[in-house]
Amino acid sequence: MRFLGFAIVTMVMALIGVGPALAQDADSPTGPRHLTTTLIAETQNPAAGSTVMLAYDVTPEPQWHGYWQNPGDAGFPAKFAWNVPAGVKAGAPLYPVPQTLLIAGLMNYVFEKHYTLLIPVEIPAGLAKGTKLPIKLRSNYLVCTEEICVPEAVNLSVDLTVGDGAISADRRAQFDGFAKAIPKAIGVDAHYQVSGKTVRIGVPYPAGTALDGAYFFPTTTGRIDYAAPQKIMREGDMVIVEAAALDAGDGPIDGVLRIGTGKGVTVSAKPGAVAGGNGAAPGNVLSATLIALGGALLGGLILNIMPCVFPILSLKALSLAKGSVNERAARGEALAYTAGVLVVIVGLGAAILGLRAGGAAVGWAFQLQDPRTIAVLLLLVVALTLNLAGLFEIPTPAFVDSASGASGAFATGALAAIIATPCTGPFMGAALGAALVLPWPAALAVFAGLGIGLSIPFLAIGFVPALRKALPRPGAWMETFRHILAVPMGLTAVWLAWVLGGQSGINGMTIGLLGIVGIAIVLFVAGKRQARGLSAHWASALSLVVVAVLTAGAITPVAKGAAAAAELAAAHKAAFTEEKLAEARAAGRPVFAYFTADWCLTCKVNERVAIDTDQVKAAFARHNVAVMVGDWTDGDPKLGRFIEAHNRAGVPLYLFYKPGAAEPEVLPQVLTPAMLSALAAG
Repeated sequence: MRFLGFAIVTMVMALIGVGPALAQDADSPTGPRHLTTTLIAETQNPAAGSTVMLAYDVTPEPQWHGYWQNPGDAGFPAKFAWNVPAGVKAGAPLYPVPQTLLIAGLMNYVFEKHYTLLIPVEIPAGLAKGTKLPIKLRSNYLVCTEEICVPEAVNLSVDLTVGDGAISADRRAQFDGFAKAIPKAIGVDAHYQVSGKTVRIGVPYPAGTALDGAYFFPTTTGRIDYAAPQKIMREGDMVIVEAAALDAGDGPIDGVLRIGTGKGVTVSAKPGAVAGGNGAAPGNVLSATLIALGGALLGGLILNIMPCVFPILSLKALSLAKGSVNERAARGEALAYTAGVLVVIVGLGAAILGLRAGGAAVGWAFQLQDPRTIAVLLLLVVALTLNLAGLFEIPTPAFVDSASGASGAFATGALAAIIATPCTGPFMGAALGAALVLPWPAALAVFAGLGIGLSIPFLAIGFVPALRKALPRPGAWMETFRHILAVPMGLTAVWLAWVLGGQSGINGMTIGLLGIVGIAIVLFVAGKRQARGLSAHWASALSLVVVAVLTAGAITPVAKGAAAAAELAAAHKAAFTEEKLAEARAAGRPVFAYFTADWCLTCKVNERVAIDTDQVKAAFARHNVAVMVGDWTDGDPKLGRFIEAHNRAGVPLYLFYKPGAAEPEVLPQVLTPAMLSALAAG
């Protein structure tokens, strides 16, 4: 009788739909509602041209349940009818991982406890601050127990006002909790293979990573028998889902793989060989780690020629050329320098892995998304510039062994690593992206490889006497060379000031410049004391800390808003969203999408020498290429998830979508005008 009643309700609902005719209006209900639903905005004051996240927050009554986006064998997902101001666009809802509910042989994908859908809403550019944006939503849904089903409806609304996009700490924490429950993109291709009435789906998943209560929830309908039991196996770095096939088909099978309680990853499986299904076995984690490690070593080595790192490396190398350092001391300094680099880079890698495990969409140099970090880094680089220019000398603490200088070398290595974090060079992007899907010990090994690559030049100088002998002999030229090195370091400071202005506006840049004046005054006084043979007073160090704290504390981020959107429009570009990408591809246009950040030096070089050249602009215009820019300066988590899905740990990321192609071509991290022009021409 339970099955009969459920089936009758389901058939009736299928015939007439869950629509207004059946819905109980929320304003004049004819009976009790079994789902308590609210609409919550991430911020009440979104910036023009931004995307604000709305939470569709639902709590079922005991014994009742709502439905996932694919309800399974019976039921209906929630339907959304929006009433929004002109230009405002609501995207598709993002669902958390559901539960399974088997009733009389019918498999249902449901929510029996509190759950939250996240819905991105695009705010049009060009709106003035204070513009009212009333958002109204009518939601029709089916709510059931194991015996009966009831169609319900609710009218929800939230009033937004265009503002600065600020999000309170409490609201950010609340939405971070919601986002943690949303399945994350696995970032690598999955495959499936059909043999008779069985489909095997192979999902790359590192062997050392925990897997609890695994189950595959398909979003592609008509391909898998929902009610049939699934068999989950692990073969090396692959999770194999074996299920009953309804239709062989040849298109992708999309879905969510549950990997733990309330945790999942989104999967898009294409036809292909799957281990144990007459196909080749997957690679192992060791080979993946070695490949990523090689890329990290090369990427770290290339970082040494960056204008902010090169002066530090040069000065440290020349210190060994003075002839006062013996063989043992040279090796000790090289190892100490490497240790300083590794502490910073492996520590940063561990922080990234920890935050990602908690659901945050962070990547390489994530700390630079906070303008206060940029401000502190700016003051540090200015201090280094003044030191190179000869305004003052960095005092050597008494605890540093004057023979080896190991403590100073350690600090120098840590400093080089900190200053190198805004850079992502060739080989680094793929290597760090691979690290994010490897088991954590392998991932940390990849980050360590990056640090060793950064340390290789100094290790070579410290351990190979012939290289030290090849360095120029000490002389007065060394002081001149030191002053010359102040130029690239000073240009790095100018760049950081520009980044600070982009993140915190003209007011933030002004505060940063005031901090520079304060730092310069303190260091000028310290330099004068040193010129008289006096030591730098402890008050100087305290003053530097106070200036840095006051400067960073006074800076707040500002949304780029309409000005940034207008700037992109003037350059015939568009701010990247997945919806705009889908629209351009549906229109048959080739699309060049690139992801950048103001603090990413590699990104800015590519934009200057390749993307924004007349040759490339003309080629893109001639072949109707849509250019979309994903600005990750402020750490937009939605962009972060998209970047992750393309196996990258951060920016830059360059994608070219050819008309009709299923997947984009991931371009190298060093671009040329000829490369982009050739892509545009097809």
